[in-house]
Amino acid sequence: MPAHNPFKTALAERRPQIGLWLSMAEPYLAEVAATAGYDWLLIDGEHAPNDLRAMLAAQQAIAPYPSQSVVRVPHGDTALIKQVLDIGTKTLLVPMVDTAEQARAIAAATQYPPTGVRGVGSAVARASLWSARADYLAVADDEVCLLVQAETTTALKNLEAICAVDGVHGVFIGPADLAASMGHRGNPGHPEVRAAIEDAMKTIIASGKAAGTLASDPALAQHYLDLGCTFVAVGVDVLVFANAARALRTQFAGGQPQAPQQASAAY
Repeated sequence: MPAHNPFKTALAERRPQIGLWLSMAEPYLAEVAATAGYDWLLIDGEHAPNDLRAMLAAQQAIAPYPSQSVVRVPHGDTALIKQVLDIGTKTLLVPMVDTAEQARAIAAATQYPPTGVRGVGSAVARASLWSARADYLAVADDEVCLLVQAETTTALKNLEAICAVDGVHGVFIGPADLAASMGHRGNPGHPEVRAAIEDAMKTIIASGKAAGTLASDPALAQHYLDLGCTFVAVGVDVLVFANAARALRTQFAGGQPQAPQQASAAY
C-alpha cells in the first residue's frame, strides 16, 4: 500500500491543523479527546508520564477516530526513536533541537538505510501490522513526519540551517523554554518573547517548512494561524480538566453557588 500520513499531507498542503496536548497519560481520556474533532493529538513523553507502553496505548485508543497521533519523545535518542516508530508512530515531535547537526542526526534516526540509520525490525512490529503491510519497508521513510522543537536562543540563531535539513518537515516553537532561555522564565507573553516567536515563525514559513506552536489563549492561537502557522495546539488536557474542576468548585465557595469565573492558563 502507498505511504499514508494524513497529518503530513495536511502540512504539505498548508491546511491548518488544530491540536490538543495529551498529558493525562491515560488512554481512556485520549479516546475521549479523539471524539472531540481535533486534527491532531500530542502524546507527550517529555513533560508527562507517558512511557513507550503508554504511548502505544494512547495511539491504539485514538486509532479508530479521525484525529491523528503525534508523539513527543523526551529526547532525540536514536534507539528510542526506533522503538517509537516501531509501535506505529508516524509523526514525531523532538524537543530541544539547537543545531542543524542535531536535526540531521534525528532525521537519520527516522529513516532506514541507506538514507538513515533506523534499525530494521518492522516485521514483528505494529508499524507494519506485524508484516500484513508487506511493502512497509518501501514506504516507511515517506510516511514519517518529523517535527523538531526550536526553544532556545541558540536554536533561533540556527533556525534557517535547521529548517534546511532534509527530513525535517516542521519546526515547533516552544514558548515556555524559549522564554526561560531569553531571561523571562515563566513569562512567555513578554513582548521580547512574543516578537522572537513571530520572527521565528516567519523564518520557518519562508523556508517552506510547517510552523507550529502551543497557545492556550484562543486569540493568540488564531493570530499564529493568521501568520501562516500550520499546526497549533490550543490546550492541554490536564489543564482543561484542572481549570474546569476548579471553576466548578469556585461556584460553590462557602457552600453556596457563585457566579462562574473564567478559567485560564498560560503555557
